[in-house]
Amino acid sequence: MGYKTINEANEAVIQKIIAAAPFLTDVVPAKSVIPELEDYVLLHAGPPIKYENMTDPMQGSCVGAILFEGWAEDEKNARELLENDKITFIPCHHVNAVGPMGGITSPNMPVLVVVNKESGNEAYCQMNEGIGAVLRFGAYNEQVINRLHWMKDVLGPVLSKALKTFNEGLNVNVLIAKAIAMGDEFHQRNIAASLAFLKELSPVIASLEDVEKEQRTEVIQFLADTDQFFLNIAMATGKAIMDAARTIEHGTVVTAMCRNGENFGIRIAGMGDEWFTGPVNTPQGLYFTGYSAEDANTDIGDSAITETIGVGGMAMIAAPAVTRFVGTGGFNDALEISNQMTEICIGENPNYVIPTWNFKGACLGIDARKVVETGITPVINTGIAHKIAGYGQIGAGTVHPPIECFEKAITAYAEKLGFKG
Repeated sequence: MGYKTINEANEAVIQKIIAAAPFLTDVVPAKSVIPELEDYVLLHAGPPIKYENMTDPMQGSCVGAILFEGWAEDEKNARELLENDKITFIPCHHVNAVGPMGGITSPNMPVLVVVNKESGNEAYCQMNEGIGAVLRFGAYNEQVINRLHWMKDVLGPVLSKALKTFNEGLNVNVLIAKAIAMGDEFHQRNIAASLAFLKELSPVIASLEDVEKEQRTEVIQFLADTDQFFLNIAMATGKAIMDAARTIEHGTVVTAMCRNGENFGIRIAGMGDEWFTGPVNTPQGLYFTGYSAEDANTDIGDSAITETIGVGGMAMIAAPAVTRFVGTGGFNDALEISNQMTEICIGENPNYVIPTWNFKGACLGIDARKVVETGITPVINTGIAHKIAGYGQIGAGTVHPPIECFEKAITAYAEKLGFKG
């Protein structure tokens, strides 16, 4: 297989992760970097899924995307397109992309471009819309569509101009290193990283003479208001890092985790593009006033790519402020979770040092073998969506993949290597 042992292959994968050099370089229309995104094509989160099997929030996101693109005049006509198989669906992961929650991405939506300069590959993710009624949670009212047009016409172009003033773009590893020392874990808490991003961009945006003052003000205000803006940057970064690591094509390191409301899917280095799936779980956590577990949607989104690079729930100890918000208790609980995650990982990432963890690096290299051996599955921080489209986020918590994903992956890899059961 090119490596004498699985451990040797895994070490090559994690060294590829450590060596990664992700830079945020641009914001562009999705169709300009994803040629598969033609008219009547939508990307979605998670492993492959049919429209009829999507949960209501993901279906609502599809309606919103169609209205945004102008492929239908109203919800009725949009649903007719969807129900009559007039829309082609592609998983974000299949085209170098990731998407939050429903992950529905259409041709004219602006996407963040992260380049891994160590390997030369790119990854893409749409931008964070803020809170409240948003497309990623299934909302598609006029306010949502208008905001998407503003992001296309104003936010995207302004950020593109600002990013192009940097010689190489923004070094994302540097931003993550700063923010992890300030209490972020980059899935449920991105306040420090979003502010660090704003600190870098706001003077540049303010100085853009070819942009109207009103637009500059709107963009800076939006970034200041959007605590989770950096999450989407972190997602594209995780995708760029792990896609480069996948080129090793050997070993048992988990290179992707994602969910579509029906199934949870993982990939491992040694099995390339193949998905290993199991029924998705519903997050456990705390709910906003007036909501309960009965209102919760099953887990959706590609944002678990953050956990594959060792942050998010894997780095719970980095973000004590978020532990109660996701229902995991206090500092000692966060410490216990991160310590437990080391049992299923190969090493630690020196790029992301965690002061509250005695300056250890974040967990690095989830080993599917260790998951199967220990029965410990990765912990993923996540927002909880209402099961009815349009309500949006109703809480936050944690979720675990079904262990059968890892069992299937290890069985398949063993068979590939010639081991007989």
